[in-house]
Amino acid sequence: MTQNIPLPPKGAKSANGRATASCYCSAIQLEFPTEGKDLVDTFLCNCTDCRKITASMFASNFIVNDSALTHLRGQDKLTKFSQDKTIESGNNMANYFCSKCGTLMYRVSSGFPGKSIMRIGTIDDFTLHETLLKPRIEQFTKDRVSWLAGAKGVEQHEKAYF
Repeated sequence: MTQNIPLPPKGAKSANGRATASCYCSAIQLEFPTEGKDLVDTFLCNCTDCRKITASMFASNFIVNDSALTHLRGQDKLTKFSQDKTIESGNNMANYFCSKCGTLMYRVSSGFPGKSIMRIGTIDDFTLHETLLKPRIEQFTKDRVSWLAGAKGVEQHEKAYF
């Protein structure tokens, strides 16, 4: 018998400068900062690596310091996939997926030790997508598909910003 795991409740909230992110099946949940020095930045990426790993035209991301990232549940459900030299810098990018539903939870680059690149779409409190965690940067605009306009009010960079 398969047990269904509910998605986070509608209207999930964040509090005290922290919020949660979960995978599609809710087996994994992380807690992270929404402000201060441990929230490094928020950005959109149009690079070919992000396009392939997300199966989309761009990735919406935010970076947090690992010291402020807490695994609330499901750390044992994370599966790591890594390849060398798929990103322009030549660094290694390790990808952490839910082994049950396949959601990409975060990435770790050898070029940014001590930091995790998380996915805005995994955030449980959807109001944060439009407020505190709205992307500030859009990078690799040179690789953006021609039928997609740049994000409004977001700083544009033709190549890597980070």
